[in-house]
Amino acid sequence: MPRLDAYTLYAGVTNNLVRRVFEHKSDFVAGFTRQYGVHTLVWFESTCSIAAAIQREKQLKNWKREWKVALIESDNPEWNDLYDGLL
Repeated sequence: MPRLDAYTLYAGVTNNLVRRVFEHKSDFVAGFTRQYGVHTLVWFESTCSIAAAIQREKQLKNWKREWKVALIESDNPEWNDLYDGLL
C-alpha cells in the first residue's frame, strides 16, 4: 500500500453516489478530482437531508488530515475501493 500521505483526500456531496463516483473515476467532470487523480472511494456516509450533508461536508473539510485518516481506517483499514460494492 502506498504511503497514506501520498493520497489526496476529497469530500463532496451528491444525491447519487454511484453516478458521482463513476464521473470521478472516468474524469468526466473537470475540477479537483480530475486534477489530482482522485478515483478511489474509500469512505462514505448517508445523511437525512441535503442540508445535513452540506454541514457534514464542511465539517470534514475543516478536519485535520489525521482525523480523516482515522475516520477512513475505522471502517476501511486497507483503504479498499468501495465503489464495486455499491453496484
